[in-house]
Amino acid sequence: MPTSIHPATHIGLVALTVTDLERSLHFYQHLIGLRLHRRDGDTAYLGAGGPDLLVLQQQPRARRYRGVCGLYHFAILVPDRHALARALACLFRARYPNAPTDHIMTKATYLADPDGNGIEIYCESPEDGVFVMNDEIFFARRADGSLSDGRESLDVAAFFALLDPNEDGAAPLDPKTRIGHIHLHVADLATAVQFYHGVLGFDVQGMMRRFRMAMVSAGGYHHHIGLNTWQGEGAPPAPPDATGLRWFSIVLPDQPALNAVLAQVRAAGVTCEQGLAGWRLSDPFGNGIILTRASANESLS
Repeated sequence: MPTSIHPATHIGLVALTVTDLERSLHFYQHLIGLRLHRRDGDTAYLGAGGPDLLVLQQQPRARRYRGVCGLYHFAILVPDRHALARALACLFRARYPNAPTDHIMTKATYLADPDGNGIEIYCESPEDGVFVMNDEIFFARRADGSLSDGRESLDVAAFFALLDPNEDGAAPLDPKTRIGHIHLHVADLATAVQFYHGVLGFDVQGMMRRFRMAMVSAGGYHHHIGLNTWQGEGAPPAPPDATGLRWFSIVLPDQPALNAVLAQVRAAGVTCEQGLAGWRLSDPFGNGIILTRASANESLS
């Protein structure tokens, strides 16, 4: 049995390939509310004023592929309902397509960037209920005990009522914003769970076989990594010229916790190379991963 990954483990940076960096910077700064922390040629680093959260690397000839493994969405976790209301208001003012959704335990909206990279913006709302995963399906149980499919339309008007008409709608995201989770297209659920649970040590929060989906996490969180086969069983890895995910970082709280995961990776025979940003590896489907520790996550390159 693998040793469970440290409970303070979280998702750090997400790195994406985009085709037009200027267009992407405009989108992520003016519609999402991230700040440009710095730029190095065709690479830009964005966040909310603290650690970097997103890396954009321009590859003008890249294109979007369907039917391959890779990013389904990365999820930006804002600190509260008010912060989500501000994000929703910005998108609605711009008439940018998005799908506000009430998962009961979380409130969210879903959209895509100009290259089709999936994004979720969400806040936690455990006071409203909990997720339930029963090995076959996903649903939610409200605080009063009633059941929901967990995919209801969000009451947007109630969120907009939280806003002060005089507040600056163009203000950047709250500095406490972070990457809450990442959701990946994979080719096989059993293989994915064996890697993320059996090798890296994330705990399995639920298998939803009827939905062709699984969730794994550290420390009892509902999910740090979502896994699905919605691009098809046996889907190939994304080609090198694909837009989308380049890699994402898994941040361990200290060196002993990182060493424990690295030992499991090596014992499993997974190729892992050390770089300036951390230890680089790929899951069985070509999704890039960097293993790092918290003190090294302030400025990945």
